[in-house]
Amino acid sequence: MLDFISNSDTVRRRAFKKASHPVMIKYFSSPFANRKSRWDQLEIISLDFETTGLNPEQHQILSYGKVHIQDGAIKLTTAGHELVQAETSIPESSAVIHHITDDRASEGRPLHQVLPELLEILAGKIMLVHFNKIEQGFLNAACQRLYGSPFIIPTIDTLVLAERVLRRRNHAITPNQLRLFNLRDYFNLPNYKAHNALCDALTTAELLMALEAEITPNGSSGIKELLL
Repeated sequence: MLDFISNSDTVRRRAFKKASHPVMIKYFSSPFANRKSRWDQLEIISLDFETTGLNPEQHQILSYGKVHIQDGAIKLTTAGHELVQAETSIPESSAVIHHITDDRASEGRPLHQVLPELLEILAGKIMLVHFNKIEQGFLNAACQRLYGSPFIIPTIDTLVLAERVLRRRNHAITPNQLRLFNLRDYFNLPNYKAHNALCDALTTAELLMALEAEITPNGSSGIKELLL
């Protein structure tokens, strides 16, 4: 079985040969970014999901938010947010966190309509997330279930980068320190509403800017320095 966390273009080509569904054939036909490029030479998609839980095999995607980074700058005109229609009732414990109720979710489109468009946005790009297990895991589970293929993409995880930067500062890392809203405060980033997919995607993009400036203070980082 393919390791869906792997980011090599060799793995993409292998997955392309094995793909049978038109959506995945189209997705895998776009080459991955050159790992020798500078990060500000590439298009990066900051992506965040709100879900009913943390297990991709049991829980559902309820919304996604995204914003693009191009030429090393966040492009607010590319910001987007969409609700995803829930297949089953949303647990109250989940709704309390993200405020997406059954009524709100019913306004969204089903995942089988949303996913092809999201994959088209991500094709050939770098994915930026905070805590890769969520977005990578849910996208992989959805692609496996709907199309019979793994989801593979070069990925930057700001949680991993933040831990690297804090350790470099000799900062004691507490259990909650690496949560997105705590890092937002630590790096003096704008204060947005937490647990909204678009706000979290924007915060993640801004956090990348702050972290990259520390990782390579006198120039631009190579993308391979930032990727998982």
